[in-house]
Amino acid sequence: MDTSITDVAIVGAGAAGLAAAIFTRRANPTRSVLLLDGAREPGAKILVSGGARCNVTNRVVSERDFWGGRRAIVRRVLRAFTADDAICFFRELGVSLHEETDGKLFPDTNRARDVLTALLRGADSAGVRLLTDHRVLDVQAADDGFSIVATGGTIRCRQVVLATGGQSLPKSGSDGAGFQFAQRLGHTIVPTTPALVPLILDEARGSIHRRLSGVSHDVELALWVDCRISMRLGGALLWTHFGISGPVALNASRHWLRAELEHRPVKLTASFCPGETFDSLERLWTAAPSRRPNSSVLTALADHVPAAVASALLDRLRLDAAVELAHLARTNRRALVQALLEWPLAVKGSRGYNHAEATAGGVALDEINPATMESRIRQGLYLIGEMLDVDGRIGGFNFQWAWSTGYVAGRALGA
Repeated sequence: MDTSITDVAIVGAGAAGLAAAIFTRRANPTRSVLLLDGAREPGAKILVSGGARCNVTNRVVSERDFWGGRRAIVRRVLRAFTADDAICFFRELGVSLHEETDGKLFPDTNRARDVLTALLRGADSAGVRLLTDHRVLDVQAADDGFSIVATGGTIRCRQVVLATGGQSLPKSGSDGAGFQFAQRLGHTIVPTTPALVPLILDEARGSIHRRLSGVSHDVELALWVDCRISMRLGGALLWTHFGISGPVALNASRHWLRAELEHRPVKLTASFCPGETFDSLERLWTAAPSRRPNSSVLTALADHVPAAVASALLDRLRLDAAVELAHLARTNRRALVQALLEWPLAVKGSRGYNHAEATAGGVALDEINPATMESRIRQGLYLIGEMLDVDGRIGGFNFQWAWSTGYVAGRALGA
């Protein structure tokens, strides 16, 4: 096509873009909605999410599950379209959900493909015009709205929605181009980093990760910034050949990377005995010989952590695993207690956007009207989903942000 004219053009047919398109047409079937995506088959990030099962949302969602922009703004958007609303929305589309660990909600079929198919079918039923294989190259302000330069030609529209995602999983089409469009239209971009990304540990600094690859167990991570603990996060840690992954490491990653971006001293430690203090844990180990006089240190330690972790810790501390508890020297006992509570994780970086599930940073949230998702800088411009400086913890929260922002924008666009 050379030139196309539409009321609303939505750039990006991912989760947020599809939601916005559906809700716009539902609010006002007279509004023409054009949904553009650079891929031949949209929704790649939906398909790979949650191990190809798609963690659609969470049973309980609040602003406390997100980081980035002001929580008061996040709260207002989430309350406009809640997790319960999302459950009903997908039920209407023919996708029923079930709850798993930590409140995660997945489709009953356990197929991300069914979620994407339902969204595409819902958009088609609502009368959304979808153009795939149309990569947007620029979005420019015009006298009567906007001019969108795409590989298939130029599109004129009265209102435009940027739903291009962040920079995570760039092979899915999220390459950060939307940030450039928004910046050229006057918006401030909060510097970005990967979020929900595995962390790489430095073997040269004595890390034990490689020998523990594949082992998973619960820990509490402490993030130290400027020599003080700024945050504690609990959950399952997965040791890998390159470092650490698992829910708790993924949640911690954005905070470590933000501190590094700001050139602040940052380190990460792990407590293998969440809830214990140095005094309580030392009392436990001091009393242990009277209860189990013939037990070895390794056997006793394996009651607190997986046996492989226990062995690796003792080797790293250069403690004799076979020594009986009754013969464990006080200095060695105290060194072991300290190690169990503050094991250093020598993070040297992350696996980057190619392995990140989300992006931290983006369009400054204060520049958006939370009642409509419309730009406060450029009338007629709407920004939703991962484009914004909001990122949620693992567990379906980033998808809920997509549904909520898509709903708020769609309702406003259809008014």
